[in-house]
Amino acid sequence: MYRNTVLEQDLSLTFNKTPMRKLQKRLAEFKLPQIFMEKGIYPFYHSLESGQDTEVVLKGKKVLMFGSNSYLGLTNHPKLKEAAKRAIEKYGTGASGSRLMNGNLDLHDELEYRLAEFVGKPAATVFSTGFQVNVGTIPSLVGRNDFIIIDDKNHASIIEGCRLAYAKTYKYRHNDMNSLETVLKKTNKENITLIVVDGVFSMEGDLAKLDEISQLAEKYNASVMVDDAHGLGVVGKGGAGTANHYGLTDKTDLIMGTFSKSLSSLGGFIASDFETINYIKHNARALLFSASIPPASAATVLAALDIIRDEPDRIERLWENTNYAKKSLLQEGFDIGNSTTPIIPIFIGENIKTYTIASLLIENGIYVNPVVHPAVDKDKAILRFSLMATHTKEQIDRAVEQLVKVRNFVDSSSLISIEN
Repeated sequence: MYRNTVLEQDLSLTFNKTPMRKLQKRLAEFKLPQIFMEKGIYPFYHSLESGQDTEVVLKGKKVLMFGSNSYLGLTNHPKLKEAAKRAIEKYGTGASGSRLMNGNLDLHDELEYRLAEFVGKPAATVFSTGFQVNVGTIPSLVGRNDFIIIDDKNHASIIEGCRLAYAKTYKYRHNDMNSLETVLKKTNKENITLIVVDGVFSMEGDLAKLDEISQLAEKYNASVMVDDAHGLGVVGKGGAGTANHYGLTDKTDLIMGTFSKSLSSLGGFIASDFETINYIKHNARALLFSASIPPASAATVLAALDIIRDEPDRIERLWENTNYAKKSLLQEGFDIGNSTTPIIPIFIGENIKTYTIASLLIENGIYVNPVVHPAVDKDKAILRFSLMATHTKEQIDRAVEQLVKVRNFVDSSSLISIEN
């Protein structure tokens, strides 16, 4: 049995007679997680006792999973498991170095070729995680006199990549093209301007207006990078992503993706023209100074790409489930915003109410992710309800039934705020 070190924090400090330094003192004052734990509604770091699937085991009980990013339901596919086993048998458990030095395998080279082909670009390079793709690629491409422009609801990894860059960063209002053009007018056409945007926004499930973004990019001599972590395997022909969905692969300069969603592994990549990828492979510090992904992870992605190619009906089932769930949620009066993807936000509003509903849902056998500020706007907390191709209609019906039951119970209860 593993111990909960967060819960034991206060106890360990009590027995530590050494005076706390300023850093320790400041961090020890952070008590909000413990408060939620005491109230029985702490919604994070649940210890799952099974693999990711439509049904998982939590504290010995079966729970329906509607919080996973495994959109195509491949994490337990026998072909992926077998590919991982074969890779371990041939290459061992790790590559023991960075790609630049000794950690580059022929498996990584094959994966890069397949990924570039998948998204319709000449070349690609693989990073250890999707987060590292953005924190490595973005600062490597722009300098002190350049500009980065981002949607204000972009993923945290994009924001961190911008912080590491020396370029001037501007934000525009979410999917607001007038706001984007206003920001573009502040740039200088003589310098590099890079627009970085999520293809599918990970919290509220809406698509970037890539058609209009591309037009403005051309007008202001800007380049476009799309983070398609949640778009690959979901949108576009054969799951090729957001740029493909809009027919703008050629006009999208860089396409980023991750392996931890539809591709059911761990890692990430960036795809572009040969010259751009060559530059990134020799300048992105998050790539140069990180160990390469394990052989099993690379082999798993290759197997997932095979299945996406050979089983197109899997994506069709994902969209059938998505449309069915949206219709059911709307019929029950839930506000699901502007989602156009298998990520369905259920708007709740207050953090405490969102945590309470999420905790009660788990008690009733339904797992959804509560998302609160700063991941979403203040007082616009959501339950992030995600579909998989492998969900059944009966599972979706049960989830919606429990959502209604718990919502009605919480609405009729008196909740006391415990937030700072």
